[in-house]
Amino acid sequence: MSFIKVLDEGYVRLVDHMGSDLTVVNAARVSYAKESSELSDRDIKLIKFLAREGHTSPFRHAIAQFEVYAPLMVCRQWWKYVVGSAHYEGTGDSLDAWNESSRRYITEEPVFYTPKANEWRSKPENSKQGSGDIISWEMGEKHTRELLSYIEIGMQKYEQALADGICAEQARLFLPAYGMYVRWYWTASVQSVAHFLMQRLEHDAQKEIQDYAKAILELIKSIYPVSIDELIVRENG
Repeated sequence: MSFIKVLDEGYVRLVDHMGSDLTVVNAARVSYAKESSELSDRDIKLIKFLAREGHTSPFRHAIAQFEVYAPLMVCRQWWKYVVGSAHYEGTGDSLDAWNESSRRYITEEPVFYTPKANEWRSKPENSKQGSGDIISWEMGEKHTRELLSYIEIGMQKYEQALADGICAEQARLFLPAYGMYVRWYWTASVQSVAHFLMQRLEHDAQKEIQDYAKAILELIKSIYPVSIDELIVRENG
């Protein structure tokens, strides 16, 4: 599997990858001029040791590349993992790259995330961020209608601006931003992906980005099952 649908219109696609769990092992063993040709129990023990003891540089030799299509509110939460991409141990630069589609250059039909009536959540009782329980269907249905109406108005103004000859990079100002889908490539080391997963799979992470994190986990575990499991266990304490 290399493609997982997320939310109403979004998805995560595994585009490419470099290496395997064996890559991690051989990166660690090169210090002793040793190399394994296939993963053994001894190699798995080495991966466990590396993760447990925080010897993380070998995990940065294994790389995964994803294409993500998600609402802007998810995209901007995700982006901070690239902004702060020097690894948290202070061990140097990470292998992270990010390239995002731009409405300065394209005018493809905008797509917006619209929660259904039974998907709107209440504000939490004891926190300034996050969300609580699902609100009543009646209230949710009201806000779905309100959002659709808001999107329609923005689209009309956007299309009119383009028709009037306004450049795409300014016409996009009329589009409701946070729910608009954007597309990007994310290339990251196994260590970086594990760090992202541990934070965005937590119960208090925003549900929408949790859904994307679950998709990333399913895809990357098919390539680096031992490394991902061990890094997540280590970060989870």
